[in-house]
Amino acid sequence: MATIGVQAMMLKDSFADVGAFETLRKVSAIGYNAVEISQIPMTPENVGELDRSRTELGMDIAALSVNIEGRKGMPVESLADNFDKIVDDAKRLDSSLLRIGMLPFGAMRSLDSVVEFAKQANGYAERLHEHGISLYYHNHHIEFAKFDGKYMLDIIAGNSPAMGMEIDVHWVQRGGLDPVRTLEKYAGKTAMVHLKDYRIGQLPESSFGLLEKGDFPGFMAEFRNVVQFAEVGEGNLDFPSIVPAAVAAGAKYLLVEQDELYGRTVWDALQTSYDNLVAMGHADLF
Repeated sequence: MATIGVQAMMLKDSFADVGAFETLRKVSAIGYNAVEISQIPMTPENVGELDRSRTELGMDIAALSVNIEGRKGMPVESLADNFDKIVDDAKRLDSSLLRIGMLPFGAMRSLDSVVEFAKQANGYAERLHEHGISLYYHNHHIEFAKFDGKYMLDIIAGNSPAMGMEIDVHWVQRGGLDPVRTLEKYAGKTAMVHLKDYRIGQLPESSFGLLEKGDFPGFMAEFRNVVQFAEVGEGNLDFPSIVPAAVAAGAKYLLVEQDELYGRTVWDALQTSYDNLVAMGHADLF
C-alpha cells in the first residue's frame, strides 16, 4: 500500500536550526511517518539523526536525492563523485529509492543534450540496480516542452528504461497537462508522486496602484504571476481523483510538498495538507 509522507525540501530551515531528529519528531507529531530527503546535506550528523529517527520515531526514509554530476551551491551529492557513499547511506537508512530532482540546466538546451542526460542516468540506474537500489526522475514543467513533437519527459523515459518516474502533479498542471492522465500514462514506472496543489491567488493591492499610475506592463506582470503553490486541498487540483490514480499507478510514496508558503509556517502548511487529506478519506495512507 502507498504511504503519504513529506518532501524534506520544505524542512531544510528546520533541519539547519534544530537538526534532523527534532525536525522529524515534529513531522511525526502531525501524523506523517515517511520523508523524502532533498536539499539536506548528507553529513555524518544528519545521516546519524535520520537513522535514529527510523528506530525511535518509526520514520520511513522514503527516498534520497542525488544529481548525476556535482552542481555548485546545491547540497546534493552526485552519482559521479559520491556513488559509493550514496549507496552506503541508502543501505544504512533502508532506502531503496533514489531520485533526481531536475536534469542539469545545460541538458535543457537541445534534443541531443536531453538524450545524453537520459542515457547517462540510465547507466547509473543499471549500476544502482546491482545494489538493490532504483533511480527515479522528478519532473517540473520544463519537461513538457517538445522536441520534434515529443515531450521532453517522454524522451527522457524512452532513453532511460532502467530509470523510473517521480511525478509532481503541480508541475504537470503548470506544464499544461492533466495529472490523472499523466499518472495513468506512467503507471508501472512511477514509485513516487509529489502532492502539491495549484492555486490562483488574488492580485495584490499594489498591482492596482500600478494600474492607477498607468504602469500597465507592471500590472500585467502581477497578473501573470498569480499562479501559486498551495497546501493539498487548498487549490484547484482534483486530489480526490489524483490520490487514487497515484495509488493505481503503483506509487509507493505520495509526498506532500509546497515550494512557497506565502507567509505561513511550514508546520501550519503541513497540518493543513494532512487535515485535508484525512478529510478526503485517506487516513489509512498515513
